[in-house]
Amino acid sequence: MMFASDNWAGAAPEVSDSIARHAAGSSPAYGESELDRSLERRFNELFEREVAVFFVGTGTAANSLSLTALNRPGGMVFCHRQAHLVEDECGAPEFLTGGARMAPIAGDLGKMHSDSLESAIRRYDPSFVHHGQPMAISVTQSTELGTSYSLSELQQIGSIARDHELPLHMDGARFANALVRLDASPADMTWRAGVDVVCFGGTKNGCWCAEAIVFFHPQHASQLPFIRKRAAQLFSKSRFIAAQFHAYLDDDLWLRLARHANTMADRLVDLIEASPRARLAWPCQSNEVFVTMAESDAAALAESGAKFYPWPRPDADALSLPNGWGLYRLVTSFATTPGEVDQFGALIQAHSVSDPA
Repeated sequence: MMFASDNWAGAAPEVSDSIARHAAGSSPAYGESELDRSLERRFNELFEREVAVFFVGTGTAANSLSLTALNRPGGMVFCHRQAHLVEDECGAPEFLTGGARMAPIAGDLGKMHSDSLESAIRRYDPSFVHHGQPMAISVTQSTELGTSYSLSELQQIGSIARDHELPLHMDGARFANALVRLDASPADMTWRAGVDVVCFGGTKNGCWCAEAIVFFHPQHASQLPFIRKRAAQLFSKSRFIAAQFHAYLDDDLWLRLARHANTMADRLVDLIEASPRARLAWPCQSNEVFVTMAESDAAALAESGAKFYPWPRPDADALSLPNGWGLYRLVTSFATTPGEVDQFGALIQAHSVSDPA
């Protein structure tokens, strides 16, 4: 019963097979192979326009290097206060940009409030040198709390970005999970909504280590080749990242894997809602399920073999819990089976011993 993270899942067989097929023989290094070049063309087709795409090995590298390309002296990046950029990247964006700062923005359940974003940007007058200057806006899709921005919400943030002449960055570590929830196209969820650069994640959805930085205005990426090299993210045998993405995109494998993960999350939600003790903390809009339950029940579930994480409450006022209760995150993946979910559901019933009243 593995619900700790989609990072814990292995690789999809199609991805592993593709790496094996391309392991023999020799090939031009550093992104110069035909496999790499053909993949760049596939990203043009995927996003329905000419893009500049750069392959790296981790999501942290993708986020940090894309922001480095957008950096300005004294730069401020406006993002949600619980964004991965703020909470979980060990200062990598600040380090690799050479000192850019994250400006945390309030918002319910992982999504920035447009009014709060507008107010925060206006606080930094570009003519006042002492405060620094606005540099970029970043959204996470899907968010760290398992929610997803609607297309209209993205368009609203995109409009704010244009009004202030700021590039809009998207952390798409779970890009596919949000996309299939919205039943949208990659173009609709990115550049048509005003996104200028997206970090297109594959690792959480069936790849080994495959992330892509995609610029929708190639002229803005002129320094990225040097930035990536200096950050030690230019892989010599880059064909192994390309091989992963080729398999990932073939026959819409990436969408099928994400749909499966989301379907397993929905199945998990149904079982949680049917439990007389556990509660769904808020609606699931991707493959991350947040549940509240008694700490004693969580401990019993863990002792029975269920893997999941306790989670800090995003807003103590908005999520009131009975004494002895906690918030927990459960994540499904392409590898999650219905049996795992049903076993967890049965255990919820067996271990629900605390009175939530």
